[in-house]
Amino acid sequence: MKPLFLLTIAAFIVTINTEIYSQNSVNQATSNFSLSPKPYARYWWFASEIQKQDVAYNLDWLKNNGFGGVELAWVYPLNRFNAADTSYTPRQEWLSAEWQEIVSFTIQYADSIGLGCDMTFGSLWPFGDSKVSFDQASQKFGDSTWRQEIKYSWEHPKKGFVVDHITPSNYLPYFSRLTNAFPKPKLNHPQAWFIDSWEVETDRLWSNSFEDDFQKAYGYNISPFMDSIYNPKNAHQLYDYSKLLSQKVLRFYAQFDSTLNSAGVLSRGQVSGAPCDLISGYALLDIPEGESMLFEPEFCALPSSASLLSRKKYTSAEAFTCIYGWPRDYMRKEQTADLKLVADALFANGINHFVWHGKPHNEAQSDSVNFYATTHIGSISPMATEFTEFNNYLERVSDYMSLGKTYTDIAVYLPTEDAWMAGVMPEEDQFKWAWGFYEMRYNKFPKELGGMCPAWINGEFLRKADFTRNRLRVGDATFKALYVDAQYIDYESLSDMVRLANKGLNIILKQLPTEPGIKKHADYDKLVYLLSRGKKVYKKIPEGKFLQPLIISQIPVEHWVRISDKTMYIFFANPNSSNLKFPLEMGQSFNEETKSIPVTVFYNYLALKLVLDFEPYQSLLYKIDKRKIEKIDIEFTPKSPVQIKRPDDFKAPWLVK
Repeated sequence: MKPLFLLTIAAFIVTINTEIYSQNSVNQATSNFSLSPKPYARYWWFASEIQKQDVAYNLDWLKNNGFGGVELAWVYPLNRFNAADTSYTPRQEWLSAEWQEIVSFTIQYADSIGLGCDMTFGSLWPFGDSKVSFDQASQKFGDSTWRQEIKYSWEHPKKGFVVDHITPSNYLPYFSRLTNAFPKPKLNHPQAWFIDSWEVETDRLWSNSFEDDFQKAYGYNISPFMDSIYNPKNAHQLYDYSKLLSQKVLRFYAQFDSTLNSAGVLSRGQVSGAPCDLISGYALLDIPEGESMLFEPEFCALPSSASLLSRKKYTSAEAFTCIYGWPRDYMRKEQTADLKLVADALFANGINHFVWHGKPHNEAQSDSVNFYATTHIGSISPMATEFTEFNNYLERVSDYMSLGKTYTDIAVYLPTEDAWMAGVMPEEDQFKWAWGFYEMRYNKFPKELGGMCPAWINGEFLRKADFTRNRLRVGDATFKALYVDAQYIDYESLSDMVRLANKGLNIILKQLPTEPGIKKHADYDKLVYLLSRGKKVYKKIPEGKFLQPLIISQIPVEHWVRISDKTMYIFFANPNSSNLKFPLEMGQSFNEETKSIPVTVFYNYLALKLVLDFEPYQSLLYKIDKRKIEKIDIEFTPKSPVQIKRPDDFKAPWLVK
């Protein structure tokens, strides 16, 4: 018989997870939509009196330059950067009838010229505005007088509060208010409402009910530990706190998705930075979205994996954000060759829909307005003559990489428990806005899995998975093996690993795990022993047994694979796109040499040999069908970039140390 506190935990988890899964079923009803393979652009409206003729001009310009849609994003007035200017900028008031009229016009005009039109679900980010009361606002432990403010929104200089993202009775009224106010005209193109990366203050994030909810779930009081919750001595308490917080945040994403689906629109969003199980969070959205370069391209394998596990066709990316640094390095000096370097890295991590970051609203015939932290889209950009051709390239590759589903060989267990136990990153790894391991911004696939087409998996999808016909199957994913390298593994996940091992799943177990959290299961060590002694459980990948890499090459080459019926499409990123770090150097893409890499592709019981000839600035796409390999023409050669070295005394303003 389980102790009472374990039954309580189980009941609490089932209550929340049942709600999440039921919301996710709504996603399946919206899974048949088709997005244009053309890239979108985030379209910033600075608080002002937006005129219809200016909107039409901006949208026509984007259409003529190869874009397939926009994402409306409402931000502050331009005078907010000048502290001495306290004047009020006239504008259509937030959510007013006048605001609704110009937004409705924009949506319908975009639709009429063949552009999609998504919208950010709020002004600025995170969610909040002046209508959010003090009692509804986001709070942290230990300061009853503090609530997180939202500044510099469309309502500036008026301030508001960030809504409490972990209490439904606080955020659901916000959802309802915006859903009722956002125009919903009948459209020919699918529309999504967007949630940006998590920018709610997560340091000791708290709510009025958190203490009681925690007591019910874990059988002890977390409050005495909260002042020092990130001290390594409290790692197990931090794990319990993080797990409950994750469940609450996942409920937030689930209800965001279901609210939008009920209104007849799709959910698109980023879970980057959120204090939750990232794969589960991404999987709750109709269009999971990564971002780069503030998150490096390899991070996008997380939303791409979530798409695969939850049967989502598209994984989008907020692309080209701060590629040279934050907040505005080399603004209006961006070079297409450098952007292509990033784009190819994103393709090689599963992205198949691009959202440029982005396009400031300008008056007709003008390109004078900037938005910081971006790659500028405008008529006097140095890239202006290349926009159309580059967008055509993104469209071609995105179209092919949306066919069928992602091909995978091996599932890699995402070590979320390790991150929740570890707490605070070393200062040298922190950004001023990113301090916790929970963000998992530096997790990458093990190098020994090169050529094996890995995808991330977590506890939720291990529970949903089954082992049939000698494969692990969940969502659209089919795996030959599970790779586990984690110091800590949750009891439920460990139990599922044992279940699947008993069915015959090949598991590479790199180390014996320990149970995280304060309360322990009496049979945990027994489960570890049973798993480690399984007939098909290995300490390292056994050669020549069950896991033949799809691609063998002496020089690793980044790739992503889609399979449609029996046809395989393999995108090989130019070697210069591998392992990109934030930020890029100006002209980092400069390349005058062709690199030739012999590879062998094992598919359909054949070993197909080819030589990948990477000409300067080129990546490659191959189609494998009926025992033959066909090279698909995706050639696009940008202007040769100018290289600029940073000053020797350059100090990155985004770093803590």
